[in-house]
Amino acid sequence: MRFERTFTVRDVELFTEVSCDHGIHHITPDEQGRLVIQGLLTATLPTKIGGEHNVLARTMNFKFLRPVFTGDTINCEVKIEAYKRKENNRTSIAASFLCENQNGKEVLKGIFSGVIL
Repeated sequence: MRFERTFTVRDVELFTEVSCDHGIHHITPDEQGRLVIQGLLTATLPTKIGGEHNVLARTMNFKFLRPVFTGDTINCEVKIEAYKRKENNRTSIAASFLCENQNGKEVLKGIFSGVIL
């Protein structure tokens, strides 16, 4: 499964308001006029894919590899590692993900597990 998103200044403003992450690098543009995206805003990419498939997350592990900036287009690929129906009529799922910027550079990777509702 793949998902792509280009982050905007408005995305950062809204996430700053919700998360209260007012780090100076999120509100002051760099020399190229870009803001640094909050790590957890970047992490919404794999959670979006989980949400599309009604995954109730139990664990999530993120490794932030390099900054993401406003204007960057991030591609996220999620790979299902395990999928198993349990006795209680729930299906457990474990997945890994990799997010790359428009230049093919890895920016975020990790794993998550949970149950499908």
